[in-house]
Amino acid sequence: MKLTVKPMKQSEAGRGLAAIDREAMAQLDLENGDYVVIEGGDGRAVARVWPGYPEDSGKGIVRIDGRLRGEAGVGIDDRVEIEKADVKPAKAITVALPQNLRIRGNVGPHIRDRLSGQAVTPGQQVPFSLGLGPFSSMSGQQIPLKVAKTEPSGTVVVTDSTEVTVSEKPAEQIVGGEGRGRAGGGAPSITYEDIGGLDRELEQVREMIELPMRHPELFQQLGIEPPKGVLLHGPPGTGKTLIAKAVANEIDAYFTDISGPEIMSKYYGESEEQLREIFEDAEENQPAIVFIDELDSIAPKRGETSGDVERRVVAQLLSMMDGLDERGQVTVIGATNRVDALDPALRRGGRFDREIEIGVPDKDGRKEIMQVHTRGMPLADGIDLDHYADSTHGFVGADLESLAKEAAMNSLRRIRPELDLEAEEIDADVLEAMRVTEDDFKQAMKGITPSAMREVFVEVPDVTWDDVGGLDDTKERLRETIQWPLDYPEVFEQMDLEAAKGVLMYGPPGTGKTLLAKAVANEAESNFISIKGPELLNKYVGESEKGVREVFEKARSNAPTVIFFDEIDSIAGQRGRNMSDSGVGERVVSQLLTELDGLEELEDVVVVATTNRPDLIDSALLRPGRLDRHVHVPVPDEDGRRKIFDVHTREKPLADDVDLDKLARKTEGYVGADIEAVCREASLAATREFINSVSPDEAKQSVANVRITMDHFDHALGEVRASVDEETKKQYEQMEERFGKEDTAKDPEVSRTFQ
Repeated sequence: MKLTVKPMKQSEAGRGLAAIDREAMAQLDLENGDYVVIEGGDGRAVARVWPGYPEDSGKGIVRIDGRLRGEAGVGIDDRVEIEKADVKPAKAITVALPQNLRIRGNVGPHIRDRLSGQAVTPGQQVPFSLGLGPFSSMSGQQIPLKVAKTEPSGTVVVTDSTEVTVSEKPAEQIVGGEGRGRAGGGAPSITYEDIGGLDRELEQVREMIELPMRHPELFQQLGIEPPKGVLLHGPPGTGKTLIAKAVANEIDAYFTDISGPEIMSKYYGESEEQLREIFEDAEENQPAIVFIDELDSIAPKRGETSGDVERRVVAQLLSMMDGLDERGQVTVIGATNRVDALDPALRRGGRFDREIEIGVPDKDGRKEIMQVHTRGMPLADGIDLDHYADSTHGFVGADLESLAKEAAMNSLRRIRPELDLEAEEIDADVLEAMRVTEDDFKQAMKGITPSAMREVFVEVPDVTWDDVGGLDDTKERLRETIQWPLDYPEVFEQMDLEAAKGVLMYGPPGTGKTLLAKAVANEAESNFISIKGPELLNKYVGESEKGVREVFEKARSNAPTVIFFDEIDSIAGQRGRNMSDSGVGERVVSQLLTELDGLEELEDVVVVATTNRPDLIDSALLRPGRLDRHVHVPVPDEDGRRKIFDVHTREKPLADDVDLDKLARKTEGYVGADIEAVCREASLAATREFINSVSPDEAKQSVANVRITMDHFDHALGEVRASVDEETKKQYEQMEERFGKEDTAKDPEVSRTFQ
């Protein structure tokens, strides 16, 4: 039967499986675990049958990974012949390890366990993972193991009773089974299964590059020229170079790459000559791919560069890509993370025909990337990759690779004392016993910062709703505004409901506004950017607005994100009031207004702002569509104060006579910060009394008996006074009543209350 080849899912690559359409399995009388021969253009591969995915049902599809495609000599979308194979179990096989891998002890049983169920052929190269030793990879790229001999000869299946021996010859000296040869140019051995979370982008790249090279007659029939160039752009670490390597490897094309700066020369004309030679070399070996990494370094805007060499190199590149000479089947792939810095002449049809953005991966993409990088890892039971995909907002592929690598390094550090690093060889049993645990990943998470957020990243404090005493109504309103749109997007879509853009929390100092913002960011499991108002202001014209722009740009590309503006009145004051600051304040307000509700949509980005002077904020910022929700954080009532005392005395050794209800009654007008100060002062009083009554040696022995008594709290109440008086409390309550009015900030009565 002839079936169409498609790529394997990332998590199942490297296991010698062929996922076959269920209807085709029934027609071929195949069952799960049988073996099939896959015959393509100029090769054959043997694979174990795996039931196809539900979405492939009835489409005549076989999914195999890059290694099996290489052995069968086929590419994606090629047709292959599938027939049932009668493969004998192996009595014995001999394998060869790479020359640089030195392992002591009998490694045969470990190799047999890993290869059990796989079909192997003499001369075949099999990817293999053995623990996390210094000579094996820590991020999914496994050891290339070579099959030297099998008994019986030919293709056999490794079983639990197969005897595995290691050849004295290294793998480099074993001949045969190299799979499909490439057309030269040193194409890297990266397959589509090594790329996670970029299915749509990969499909676009393949359509632009693979189709014209393999089926030029399609374009001839349509009477059009096939595309000549693809520009991949996006943040660093998202996989632009990886896509180029995979495409070059998967299609039988000559591959040559240019690292931008390496062709620059101090001699007149030499840079252009090197560029010409690269294109001429590609034309002689067409079909060919020329990959230019960091394109912005050799092709900047000619009007803005001061160097004469750059201008000439840009001109040479333009003429090579679309000059008088025919280019033939040479496709140029450019990669850059500064697409706006490129010369505009490059970004037109006939040169870079298609621009593909390689963005920050979403949750599903992050899971696929984690599966790629943990594929060869000995993971301990119970590691949930979905959890890490959920909690790594803003991480690009390179960050997730670092996370997997760091987790593996933590595992290595744990067993390092047992390793004899002086010995030339490492014991196979020690390597086999290594496991990467949940704790290794948790430790690794602490040290990895998302690269796209590095300049503005703030580690989300470990504050939960339980750490915020009282304020139940306020917490509920914040949950509705911020958490619900992120947790229940399908409900909002069904109700045709737009999520709020922003929240303004106002109230007297010390009531817990900043604490609530921390809890929101933590509970919403989103990225958190904290901006202290005045830090955006800069003495140079335009720099302050640029700062605001960059904050929102970072937030958009790393959504979901909470942007927290503390003391927003310092940068968003009423326009027209104060002209002594060169107008910078007004320009910052204007920039904020357009970012919050301009032409560019804010997707999964919520702005949380706090202030204790809402009368000073520009009224345009307070209208619906910008800071939609106005949440009053009030002075806590008696019940609220009781809950705040609960939070701050949770871990303290209280005496039996301490009555928190009585303390709550006695602290009328105290805000959360005051109550925290009371608890701290009471603890300090108890500590002072204890230390003054015992010697240092006695202190160590009797410290467990120290208790904070009601007397200590009474002393603390004498030291700490309420920071909000009755008049101030009434002013904020009046403001809450007036905040429904559109012109609140301009209301003279509101302003008068603060003066």
